[in-house]
Amino acid sequence: MGRAVAAALAADGLKVIGIDVKPHKNGIVCDISDPQAVAKAVRAIGRVDVLVNNAGILSNNKSEATTPEEWHRVLAANLDGAFYLSRAVIPGMKKRRWGRIVNTCSLAAKTGGLTAGTAYSTSKGALTSLTFSLARELASFGVTVNGISPAYVNTPMVSEQLSAAQRKSVLAQIPVGRFCEPEEFAHVVRFLVHPLAGFITGEIVDLNGGVVMD
Repeated sequence: MGRAVAAALAADGLKVIGIDVKPHKNGIVCDISDPQAVAKAVRAIGRVDVLVNNAGILSNNKSEATTPEEWHRVLAANLDGAFYLSRAVIPGMKKRRWGRIVNTCSLAAKTGGLTAGTAYSTSKGALTSLTFSLARELASFGVTVNGISPAYVNTPMVSEQLSAAQRKSVLAQIPVGRFCEPEEFAHVVRFLVHPLAGFITGEIVDLNGGVVMD
């Protein structure tokens, strides 16, 4: 999903810099659960007009099987990182009176997790609330904050972390009959960060093939 977004935004003329905990090409190595490391990384990048908070880890364990260590690890990656990165880029966006923040939320926030575990579902629910809070705070500065709530994107999270039986069961619940492609997710990101999307803020865009209709 991150690669698809990077390719799409680069095609639109944006200079794209990735942040990951592992070394990679054209990016910065940073543990986003560490606020000091995030602040250092953002200082190194400089001006940030668009922030896409897409980093995340999956946990399928339900409550009794979720250890305290797993709980903190999942929330640190899925929620804390988005907060620290947003907090680091907000001052510059406010000063320039323009910016876009897009958070990768999840269908699990609405359903409690069809297959996802307690920590993951909770982290995405909290990320949705963070989206609303930041959108309210920043609207008057020309900065929009939105989320995308996908369900089962065709990535290793689905192909490797779900069993064949789980994938078959999930597909049976998706009215369009297939998984979302990363490029479809990236297309929604492109729309939300476009200058003409400036009247959309505090919105969570469902991208779930009709699993939940509201």
